[in-house]
Amino acid sequence: MRLGALLALATALVAAVAGVGSAQAKGPLSATFVGDSVPASIAYIPGARAQLRKGLAVRLDLRVCRRLVQPSCSFQGSAPSTALGAVQGLGRSLGRVLIVNVGYNESARGYRQGIDRVMRAALAQGADGVVWVTLRETRDIYHQTNVAIEKAANRWPQLLVADWNAYSRGKPWFGHDGLHLTATGATALAAFLRPYVWKAARL
Repeated sequence: MRLGALLALATALVAAVAGVGSAQAKGPLSATFVGDSVPASIAYIPGARAQLRKGLAVRLDLRVCRRLVQPSCSFQGSAPSTALGAVQGLGRSLGRVLIVNVGYNESARGYRQGIDRVMRAALAQGADGVVWVTLRETRDIYHQTNVAIEKAANRWPQLLVADWNAYSRGKPWFGHDGLHLTATGATALAAFLRPYVWKAARL
């Protein structure tokens, strides 16, 4: 074999090994899910967790009574961090994608500004995209919140709206309040969100 051919073969082998190493170092797509008690069922249902984490490394930070940026309400004597506080606290370990599903414990007032604060924090910490989940419109205030979410996508090209309100309409996935999820509902939400996470990583 000629010297030129040997050099070309050696170069190709080095590139192939480097590519494998790079892929191994990169690992699964990293994401963080910040939410309140509505999506929290995912954390307790093994099948739902497994569904969400197929090919993904998803950190779950789902807390009862969480609010977006206003002080969270109290549950069993303590109040969780706000969604903004949770995002800021993670720093560069936030991951490539942030999923937000918060808003059931507050009015729509100030939600628009809250979205902008969370977006700035997420992008400053290295997120490629944010998946923002719409609320089930069992009350008029939740419709107002959803309007704020939809409009935010016009301001932030890195924000991808996951319209859970439309997707879940008429489905038997909820408890008596029409919001909190059964085991089947938690798995359905996890399956619904996965393609959005992959898409948000490419925004």
